[in-house]
Amino acid sequence: MTPENFIKKWENSTLKERSASQSHFNDLCSVLDVENPIDADQKGDWYCFERGASKTAGGEGWADVWKKGHFGWEYKGKRKDLKAAFAQLQQYAVALENPPLLVVSDMDRIIVHTNWTNTVSETHEIKLEELGNPHKRELLRWVFLDPNRLRPQKTIDALTREVADKFASLAIRLHDRGFDPKMVAHFVNRLVFCMFAEDINLLPRQLFTQILDRSHTRPELSEKLFSQLFASMKRGGLFGVDEIKWFNGGLFDDATAIALTRDELELVGQAAALDWADIDPSIFGTLFERGLDPAKRSQLGAHYTDPEKIMMIVRPVIIDPLWREWEVVKASIQKPRTSAKRKQELLNGFLERLKTFRVLDPACGSGNFLYLALLALKDIEHRVNLDAEAMGFGKQLPTVGPEAVQGIELNPYAAELARVTVWIGEIQWMRKNGFGVSENPILKSLENIQCKDALLDDEGAATVWPDADVIIGNPPFLGSRKMQPELGQIYVSKLRATYGRVVPDGADFVCFWFYKADVALGLNAKYAGFVSTNSISGGQSREVLKPIFRNNHVFRAWSDEPWTVDGASVRVAITCFTRKGMEKQSSLDGIEVDEIFSDLTARTGTTGANLTLANKLSQNTKSAFQGVVPRGSLNKSDALRLGLPLASFVVDLTTAKDMLAKSGNPNRRPNSDVVVPYLVGDELVNRPLDRFIIDFNELSEFDASMYEAPFAYIKTVKLHRAQMNQPEALQLWWRHWNPRPAMRAKLAGLKRYIATARVSKHRVFRFVPKEVLPDNMIIAVPRDDDTIFGILHSRFHELWSLRLCTFLGVGNDPRYTPSTTFETFPFPVGLEPDKSPSDYATDIRAQEIDKAAARLNEYREKWLNPSELILNNLDPALGYPVTIEPRDTDAKRELQSRTLTKLYNSRPEWLNTLHNDLDAAVAHAYGWPVDISDDDAVQRLLELNLARSKA
Repeated sequence: MTPENFIKKWENSTLKERSASQSHFNDLCSVLDVENPIDADQKGDWYCFERGASKTAGGEGWADVWKKGHFGWEYKGKRKDLKAAFAQLQQYAVALENPPLLVVSDMDRIIVHTNWTNTVSETHEIKLEELGNPHKRELLRWVFLDPNRLRPQKTIDALTREVADKFASLAIRLHDRGFDPKMVAHFVNRLVFCMFAEDINLLPRQLFTQILDRSHTRPELSEKLFSQLFASMKRGGLFGVDEIKWFNGGLFDDATAIALTRDELELVGQAAALDWADIDPSIFGTLFERGLDPAKRSQLGAHYTDPEKIMMIVRPVIIDPLWREWEVVKASIQKPRTSAKRKQELLNGFLERLKTFRVLDPACGSGNFLYLALLALKDIEHRVNLDAEAMGFGKQLPTVGPEAVQGIELNPYAAELARVTVWIGEIQWMRKNGFGVSENPILKSLENIQCKDALLDDEGAATVWPDADVIIGNPPFLGSRKMQPELGQIYVSKLRATYGRVVPDGADFVCFWFYKADVALGLNAKYAGFVSTNSISGGQSREVLKPIFRNNHVFRAWSDEPWTVDGASVRVAITCFTRKGMEKQSSLDGIEVDEIFSDLTARTGTTGANLTLANKLSQNTKSAFQGVVPRGSLNKSDALRLGLPLASFVVDLTTAKDMLAKSGNPNRRPNSDVVVPYLVGDELVNRPLDRFIIDFNELSEFDASMYEAPFAYIKTVKLHRAQMNQPEALQLWWRHWNPRPAMRAKLAGLKRYIATARVSKHRVFRFVPKEVLPDNMIIAVPRDDDTIFGILHSRFHELWSLRLCTFLGVGNDPRYTPSTTFETFPFPVGLEPDKSPSDYATDIRAQEIDKAAARLNEYREKWLNPSELILNNLDPALGYPVTIEPRDTDAKRELQSRTLTKLYNSRPEWLNTLHNDLDAAVAHAYGWPVDISDDDAVQRLLELNLARSKA
């Protein structure tokens, strides 16, 4: 059939929809030279008329025409309401396997709606008379043959970023003009919702835009016009000649507005010109919050968390369990002998279960988790309703709404934005699935999202969380050491007093949420899932996890995932747990396992040792120490803000030489007593910077002042300590924050000691001269013998430390700690750290280790500092063997590239050989075969640990 014949035939047709639709479609296929359903698929498996018509309830099916992966197509009679046809397709899109295109036609028009996830929806309309245009016909051929040609280019992510950027900029301008931040947040949130409401026709079309246009030439009118609009939205009523619906919900609780300048109105106008109907609340909140909250201004432009990451929690704790429940109910309904009454009771019971289901996010931020949880619940209810309709029940309308999600959020900006996020998400879902938006009011009060502290109430007691079926979220990422500086001494003291019995001092802040979720699972909750930094599985934080693993079933976990929070990339763990007996299987990092341990490792069959059972060993105590903590100054930005000069105990080489050259101290002692070489963790595995530190150790203030030049240098430290709100530190201001007296006592009398960086990609140990003071990012082992050095540098200790350590930063570098990684490690019998080297001097096992370890150290040091590149490694002016003098510029450049990090990255064959020899010697000391597997070695180490700790 030619296009002309088609147009002529159908422009005069008066046939009703039912008798004409299939004939119209077949003729259209002929015009476009594409196959029709009967010719292409006689079984109707993937391309057919009346998709779904065979359902028990009878009827016309979910779509008049369906082609899998291409479209759902619905017809209406001439000049009938195509919006109703589109709504029907939306309602049944899930049953149609979510085709990318939804097409409606009244035979005079064909309207194609795009339906891809994460794209801004587009509409293409082709009128009957336009089918003579080859470009229009080509577009329709794409519908049949290549729908991806119609995929919108603009993603919802990109649109949302653009929108959020405009309004974040507006909020910053209003803050800078001196308006109260809470007032700004409330006002801007209202503007956001007005633009969304206008673009989905909840407000009369172009009403908000008309206000902007009217105010552009007379900006002073903006406050009055916005105020009038908000007043109308509060209760409903007239705005000029336009009827305004009742919105309120707390967002429009009064008529307060802010007068905008012409530039600000221009910014709002640019935002209003964008398509607000498709913005994604799951990322909009995070982006926009940075503009609403002055404290987060520096984070503008940062990345946001992919919603798919949030779904890694929502799926296992909400979607999967509920869907399994429905499958059981559905099977009961479909049993032949089940009575009609019982079937209805089963369906009603499950729908009531969904209606009363509650999800709590006790640190909800701007509502990302709540938004996705709400959509998940509404999707489940919708799929259940479609299943019920297919089984012969009447058509059901959605009843799950925003009341299903509950939130607790301390930040008032974020709390209100969370409500806006949930409102927009609810309305978008209803529209996307072809349902009308509830009214009177449009915005239901969301008192279920509370602005308060999730841990402490006003009396300082533990906050009571509302009852919920599921608890989810990503509580604040804050290490234990940062709690007091960030949260304040008073708050942290109250927190410790309230929870100290169950959350130890060294545990991360997030552990308080884990503990409270564990309590909730013992009461009414059934599932919980949290994001935390991956340090949750180590140190004192793990102590909070242990009872959770005892009391519940951790059935799904990811031990190490990339995440973005507050604009910074971090590594996180995701942990999902439930009451025992609720889940039959467990998986870690996407792999099915038999059991997950509290260090987020697992057992599969006989593989996988539970190192969380390991105990500290008495033979290892007081044998490894964290270095000194100077903490002599505020950070640079705080110092500048307070007008303080910079301060530090640390001095560079030039300043140190100047101090060391001075004499004449009243005590007749040299400054070298208190100006000593200093090494930080990074320099241990890279090149040392030849830095020094002023170290008065435990001298009194008077005795310290006898060293005149060093004491004068640190006078500014006192000014900084006065701002730190730490009385004890100010009282002893000339001393390091923690001078580590126990470590110093152990180091006394040694010529050298063993050191390793606390955080490092490679677990490397190195001998350091006794004169060098280690920084707190170094773990010092006060031993100078090659035996202990060799055992620590064996693969067996490395395997143990990697299992018991925590990980830090984007690079996910392992963090070594004395308490968990050193004090639990079972050294070979007779070669423990509490023994003196003389105790095993004649032990052939120790001699073998000594020989291999000394060779490793010797050749490694020769590679780091080849004799042909250096003049010497002793500076006579200082008297310390710490400086390396390159022979010339080329030698200096070459030395810069010779670091332990680079050496172990490349791991040349000679280095492998030396390590293999050392590993063989240590294996022999344990009585193990040289080729023992890693898993077997770790299992045997655990058995040794448990045997010794019980002895």
